[in-house]
Amino acid sequence: MNVPSYNLLGVRVDALTEDGLSALIREAAAEGRRYLVANHNLHSLYLYHHDPVFRKLYDRADYIHVDGMPLVWAGRLLGYGLTRENRLTSVDWLPHVLGNCAEEGLRVFFLGSRPGVPEKAAARFLEVAPGLQIQTHHGYFDATPGSPENERILGEINGYRPHALMVGMGMPRQERWILENLDRLGANTVWNLGAFMDYAAGAVPTPPRWMARLGFEWLARLTAEPQRLWRRYLLEPPFAIGLLAGDLVHRYGPRRLGGRS
Repeated sequence: MNVPSYNLLGVRVDALTEDGLSALIREAAAEGRRYLVANHNLHSLYLYHHDPVFRKLYDRADYIHVDGMPLVWAGRLLGYGLTRENRLTSVDWLPHVLGNCAEEGLRVFFLGSRPGVPEKAAARFLEVAPGLQIQTHHGYFDATPGSPENERILGEINGYRPHALMVGMGMPRQERWILENLDRLGANTVWNLGAFMDYAAGAVPTPPRWMARLGFEWLARLTAEPQRLWRRYLLEPPFAIGLLAGDLVHRYGPRRLGGRS
């Protein structure tokens, strides 16, 4: 599947849409491929530039979609063809994509979150995607490579043979787990999706969608979970501003930006 790809703030992003995400699952299933589908927001951007293991996961990704309006805005400043349709946050696109999976008989596996939450999230999605084939397991297990629990989880996943394995264990734990187990996973597409089950199950309040459209979803999340998220939303964004300044100078030059040669 060919989609426009951009180098933005030192990372690669692909201009995917909701229909494009469904197409990836469909294509991988039909052709017996395995795609690693990652996403970038300001938090992952920061981790990519500071965590070598995290970066390896993204360097292996087949597709990387945009999760968050700030990256769309940065792309526009740089003259890239990113639009609101390319802003793909899981709480918005999952009902659409899982609905397509239900219609096409594609199997889905949720891995992550606290015990009991994945089942509630699956039940919520079954309301909007009746007939969805879905299996779940929480993320509170010994994820050490080779541990009995990790081997059992791999056995469950591979026995189910999901067309889409959606991992929500938080960054960077989920990326490390995917990277350590990717070559043994019998799934056609593998996704790193953070707290998507917590939002779907109602364990964490979902930010109002009007705030998301305006780019202020982060404020609602910070208000809901200040102790967990204050560093992410208050200390990490200035790093992205520095990267954007460098991209602007590289793309347009100091004269066009109003500076002197």
